[in-house]
Amino acid sequence: MQPNVAAAKAALAHIEQDENPATIRSKSRDFFWYSPVLKDAMDHLQADFVVNPKSEEEVVEVLRACYAHDVPVTTRGAGTGNYGQAMPMRGGCVMHMKNMAEVKEIAPGRVVTQPGIVIKDLDAQTRAHSGQELRMMPSTFATATIGGFVAGGSGGIGSCTWGALRDFGNIIRLRVVTMEEEPRVLDLTGDELPRVSHAFGTNGIITEIEMPLAPAYDWTELLVAFDDFKAAATYAQDVANEDGILIKLATVIEAPIGKSYFQRIAPHLSEGTHLVILLVAPHSFEGLKTFMKAHGTQGDIIYNSADNDWPKTPGALAEYTWNHTTLRALKVDPSVTYLQVRYRYPDHMELVEKVRAEFGTEVLQHLEVMRENGKVMFAGLPIVAFSTPERLDEIVAIHEEMGCMIFNPHRYTLEEGGRQSTDARQLNFKREADPKGLLNPGKMIAWDKPDFDYSAMYEYPGMTPKPEAAE
Repeated sequence: MQPNVAAAKAALAHIEQDENPATIRSKSRDFFWYSPVLKDAMDHLQADFVVNPKSEEEVVEVLRACYAHDVPVTTRGAGTGNYGQAMPMRGGCVMHMKNMAEVKEIAPGRVVTQPGIVIKDLDAQTRAHSGQELRMMPSTFATATIGGFVAGGSGGIGSCTWGALRDFGNIIRLRVVTMEEEPRVLDLTGDELPRVSHAFGTNGIITEIEMPLAPAYDWTELLVAFDDFKAAATYAQDVANEDGILIKLATVIEAPIGKSYFQRIAPHLSEGTHLVILLVAPHSFEGLKTFMKAHGTQGDIIYNSADNDWPKTPGALAEYTWNHTTLRALKVDPSVTYLQVRYRYPDHMELVEKVRAEFGTEVLQHLEVMRENGKVMFAGLPIVAFSTPERLDEIVAIHEEMGCMIFNPHRYTLEEGGRQSTDARQLNFKREADPKGLLNPGKMIAWDKPDFDYSAMYEYPGMTPKPEAAE
């Protein structure tokens, strides 16, 4: 099966395409470079051409033509994913969804939208229409698209209340186009949703999304400073466990991350200042202060967006959390990297302390409060001092031996970056919806290597060789 790129491109001449080589290069990349391992492995990858469909009908045309000519198709939004989700590993066509950005319906508790709209713009429309907002969003909300979030994300700002993106009820419906000789358009709901949510576009193209909404607030943004890390983590956990205090975010930042990497905040911190970043509903702020007094909280509120006396504001505090923490660190020190760790309830606090004792400053803690099955626990996105890929693998293995779950951001496949096992729902749907395996190829081990040994997490199945390595 040899792709005929020229024929597919010509068949799609009536659909908007990017011809500038620099634009094709740009739209062939995401934030894979967060990982020094992926940067080395994926930096050479590039699509042969880029199409920008404006409707579901044009998406169908793209998939039909590329199927006929055996051309791989990789779909993308803004490319803010950070482990190669949108990288075209085998060239072919990149389908950019920027032109499909219409909000179709806003109703009590829900919104129906096309996938290409930027989350910040979607949120602005739902707020203006009916005082509602999305339940959760990534820290890249100002540039990320809702389709990219559903296809590649897992949680974010709001997960301290609503849990993970794939938890029951956090996606209502997805409309998906298959890649067959004659593509089908399917509406997926209920237990069908995990087939394509967080599947990187490997088994269907999302053209419409229905998401739940929650009441919108002008969230009060707080920085709470602590001299003791465990006290900071305990405070974040306990605030999230207070049923009467409504929060959208609770982030724990170990010293000296804030002083070293948060340039607008650093002048207000010492080297030993640990931070908790909170987004609190305005009507819950008095309850929060009462909680802090009743519990003898050791921390001090050093910044309050509703009553700010800083000469220069830090900007949106949400953009210091989740993967933005890593981005801010990389801007100051490009040699560092990160991990994604799940500290499960009820051992989350104990596991964090074990990791801190084992690694010290080699692995600095950055914790995000999440709910899992109704229980407060931590998602960790620690800042790691990178030395070698081998040491990075050792750090991952030690975490796992301690009982931490690693979602490895230094691997680009669904399985290696997830639960280290085959997702039968996604694999079976790919067999049905993408029989030639042309959708975002190379990202699903179970398709490329059905007998893959999941204890061997460090090979790169399906990677196109670097040009200098080709025969």
